[in-house]
Amino acid sequence: MKEELKKLILERALKVSDKPIFKLSSGKLSTYYLDLRTVTLDSQGGYIIGNVIFDMVKEKNPDAIGGLTLGADPISYATAIVSYIRNKPIKPFIVRKEPKKHGTGKQIEGNIKKGEKVFIVEDVVTTASSCLKAAKVAKESGLEVLGIIALVDREEGGAENIKKEGLEFYPVFRVSQLLNYNNNY
Repeated sequence: MKEELKKLILERALKVSDKPIFKLSSGKLSTYYLDLRTVTLDSQGGYIIGNVIFDMVKEKNPDAIGGLTLGADPISYATAIVSYIRNKPIKPFIVRKEPKKHGTGKQIEGNIKKGEKVFIVEDVVTTASSCLKAAKVAKESGLEVLGIIALVDREEGGAENIKKEGLEFYPVFRVSQLLNYNNNY
């Protein structure tokens, strides 16, 4: 299924230019852009992603999987549904960017409890600031973070930043794999 996911990313999500025309959230310009929502917010893409991520985590027996909303949400849901179908349920959860301003004031939504083991997921990791923020909130909420999973590592320092925080990093793909493949595609 990993090859199917690579094909979808190459066909739908990876945009490449000879000149740096794509403005990233950091403000930096790049010669390529990954719009993974074209894959994560799709029934076929979700099914494939759910299976790929489930296969990566199932032996570590996590209780839940989630991350900072919005990039992590469809990945978490897809993995949770596949895990249920495959009789090894993993709960999804969402980390809000800020604590809720009303009600219980929670920053994490989902059916999770202190002490549970979780993976943090992300669509694309550049510097890893989003997934590290989610991991910090998860730890502060009493969850045990088993590691961070990204569909694509842009290879721009994120892996190193995650390791500096003492966390394991599991990218499904590195951008160099996609760009090298794309040049021959």
